[in-house]
Amino acid sequence: MNAPLPPADTLRAALSALLDGLPPKSATQAVDRLIAKYRGRTPTDAPVLRDRSDVVAYAAYRMPATFEAVCSALDAFAAAVPGWAPGSHVDVGGGTGAATWAVSATWEGGRPVTVLDWAEPALALGREIAGANPDLKTAEWRRSRIGSALTIESTDLVTISYVLGELTDADRTAVVDAAATAAQAVVIIEPGTPDGYTRVIEARDRLIDAGFHIAAPCPHSAACPIVPGEDWCHFSARVSRSSLHRQVKGGSLPYEDEKFSYVAATRFPPTPAPARVVRKPQIRKGQVLLDLCESEPGLGRTTVTKRHGLLYKAARDAEWGDAWPPAEVGDQA
Repeated sequence: MNAPLPPADTLRAALSALLDGLPPKSATQAVDRLIAKYRGRTPTDAPVLRDRSDVVAYAAYRMPATFEAVCSALDAFAAAVPGWAPGSHVDVGGGTGAATWAVSATWEGGRPVTVLDWAEPALALGREIAGANPDLKTAEWRRSRIGSALTIESTDLVTISYVLGELTDADRTAVVDAAATAAQAVVIIEPGTPDGYTRVIEARDRLIDAGFHIAAPCPHSAACPIVPGEDWCHFSARVSRSSLHRQVKGGSLPYEDEKFSYVAATRFPPTPAPARVVRKPQIRKGQVLLDLCESEPGLGRTTVTKRHGLLYKAARDAEWGDAWPPAEVGDQA
C-alpha cells in the first residue's frame, strides 16, 4: 500500500481537481473581484463568497498561501511547546479550512476539529476538500457569526487566521476574548502589513491580560520593543504558485512569498526561543549579520563570523523567522 501524501501535497491535488471544471477566465474574474472586496471592509454578516464558483476560485488562489503562513507560525509554536499536541481544535472564521490542514500537517493524528464561519458555501467546500485528508474527515463545519455573539466550546487550540481584519473593533475584541476563555492555546495570524501587525499586537496584549504566556514569535511576554509607527514585525512563507496564481498575477516565477504577522500564546508555560531572527540575514564575506528580537527584551544585531565555528555555519543557514541560536549549537552563542 502506498504511503499517504503529506497534507500539503494532498491539499494541492484537491484544489487542482476543483479547478478542472471551472473555466480559467471565470476563475480569474472571480479572484479579481473577490480580492477587491476583501481589501475593503466587508461586514461578516454579508459574506463575499456568494456561491461555489466564488469559493472554488478563491480557495484555489488563497488556500495555499494561508496554509503555508499558518504552517510557519505553527512550526515556531510547536518548537516552543515540545511534547504538547492539541487534543482538539477550533478554527474561527476558517472558511474552507486552510488552518485545519496546517494543524494536521504540524501534529500527526486525528482530533476533534470544528470550523466556524458565516459563509455557508465556504464551509460546504471546506467539508468537501477535507474528505481527501483522513485526519479531517470527521471535522465539523458549523455556520456561525464571527463577532460579539461568538461562543467557543472548550478546546485545546483555537486558530484565527486572516480574520481580524474583516471585523469591527468591538467584534475583534470579542473574538479574541472568546478564544482566550475557551482555549489552552491560541494562534492568531494576520497579513504581514503594518495594520495586520497592529491587530496582532492588540490581540497579544489581550491574551497576556487574560493570563496567557507568549510562545512565539516573541522570546518574551513583555511589551513589544518595536516603536509603533516606525516598523512592524512580520515574517515570510514561500508558496508554490499554481497555474491560477500565475494566470491572475501574470507572474512567471514558480513561487511567491506570503508575508504574515502572528502570535501564539498558551495558558501553560511554554519554552520560547532565546531570540528570533526578525529580518532576512545579511550574508557577507566571512560573517553573517542577524537582526534579533531578544529575551531581555529588546531588538539587537549580532555578527557571527568564521571564528564562531558551528555557530557560523548555522548563521549561514538561518532564515528569517528562525529561533536563534539553534538548539544544537545554542551553548556556543
